[in-house]
Amino acid sequence: MPLAEETGIIVPVGGWMLTEACRQAATWAGNGDAPAVSVNLSARQLGRPKLVDDVDQALRESGLDPDRLWLEITESVLMEDADTTVVTLERLRALGVHLSVDDFGTGYSSLAYLRRFPVDALKVDRSFVAGLGEDAEDSAIVEAVVSMAHSLHLSVVAEGVETDEQLARLRELGCELAQGFYFAAPVPPAALHPLGAQSRW
Repeated sequence: MPLAEETGIIVPVGGWMLTEACRQAATWAGNGDAPAVSVNLSARQLGRPKLVDDVDQALRESGLDPDRLWLEITESVLMEDADTTVVTLERLRALGVHLSVDDFGTGYSSLAYLRRFPVDALKVDRSFVAGLGEDAEDSAIVEAVVSMAHSLHLSVVAEGVETDEQLARLRELGCELAQGFYFAAPVPPAALHPLGAQSRW
């Protein structure tokens, strides 16, 4: 990934991923109430003037409801050019998609900037979730992120959940969503049946 970012090939690869994710999600949505799909945006993509047009085109060509698409941007990428990023995120939100801050807690965003970003959710980095119930500092960070997000009326997603203990603690903290091997390992689209899946949350 760092090499793809450095060479710029991440832009066409990221564009292809966005298009394919929207197309796949649209096939699920055709069967009723399907889960949303999340797509990561790289620093190069976020800084690209045509990004909003690319997202709009992917939505229109696939027929996917914008409400079913979440775009994830890492905290460090958000802060590279915060003022320009705010404008880009506002244009993306105008399309009707959702935005989340990925790997939150590992970057350098301030509360002042976080309040300016038109995002819907914070994703707690897996490195902190791994220490829940075992490392006092990690536990304190997760608790602080959940509390801060709720005070800003944002949802919280815990990344990298792998144990019953982590899940139980996240529930106690009021974390709304979680992802990780505890729920399922990565599978190809053909092996996924989102409409019939049983939630363990």
